[in-house]
Amino acid sequence: MFDRISRRYDLMNRLMTGGRDVAWRRLAAREALAGGRSCVLDAASGTGDLAIELARQGAARVVAVDFSREMLRSAAEKLRRLGHPHIELVCADAMRLPFPDATFDACTIGFGLRNLPDYQAGIAEMARVLRPGGRLVILETTPVRQQWLAPLFHLYFDRVVPLIGGLVSGDRDAYGYLPRSTGAFPDAETLAGMLAGAGLAEVRFRRLMLGTVALHVAIRPCAAI
Repeated sequence: MFDRISRRYDLMNRLMTGGRDVAWRRLAAREALAGGRSCVLDAASGTGDLAIELARQGAARVVAVDFSREMLRSAAEKLRRLGHPHIELVCADAMRLPFPDATFDACTIGFGLRNLPDYQAGIAEMARVLRPGGRLVILETTPVRQQWLAPLFHLYFDRVVPLIGGLVSGDRDAYGYLPRSTGAFPDAETLAGMLAGAGLAEVRFRRLMLGTVALHVAIRPCAAI
C-alpha cells in the first residue's frame, strides 16, 4: 500500500494537516535532540521528512529505516535534491531492526507506530537499540476523546480524507486505511502506559491539533531494560 502512494505521500500529508505536520516534525526532532543527542534512528521513516528535520537541527548521523522500497526511493530523490548526504537509508522491518543493542542516542517514529503489527513489541525493539539515557520520541495520531470534536473529526477522516486521497493519489482505499488505523490505535494515556511497560522512564506526552495528534517522549534508563 505504501509503495503505491509514495509519490503523493508528502502532498497528502500537507493537505490533510493544513501543513501543520511540518511543525510537528520540527517539534519531534527538537525533543529527540535535546541534550545534544547526535546519532539518531528514524524508524518507519517513509519519505524521510523527519530524518531530514533531524539533520537540519544538527544531528551528526541519521539512519532512516523503512520497509517500503518505493518510499525509500522517494526519500533518496529528496535527499539528492536537498543535499543531506549523511542521512543513511536502510530498507528494514521496524519490528526487527538490524542494529546491535544500545546503538543510538535517540530514536524517532513519526506516524508509523500505528502501522506496526504489535505496538508493544515495536516499542520494545526501538528501546533495545537506544543507549542508556537515550530518548524515544513518538509522533502519532491519537483517537479523539472530546465529545464535541468526535463527529467533526470522523466526518473529516472517514469521508473527506479518503475522497481527497483518491483524487490526489488515485488510491482511495489507502486513505481509507488511515481512519481505520487511527481508530484502532491506543489513546495517549494508554500509549504512555505502554512506554512505561517497556521499561522506559520519564514518560510524558503533549497533545497537538485539538488532541488529534500526540507527541510522546520517554527515556531509556541507565539500568538495563
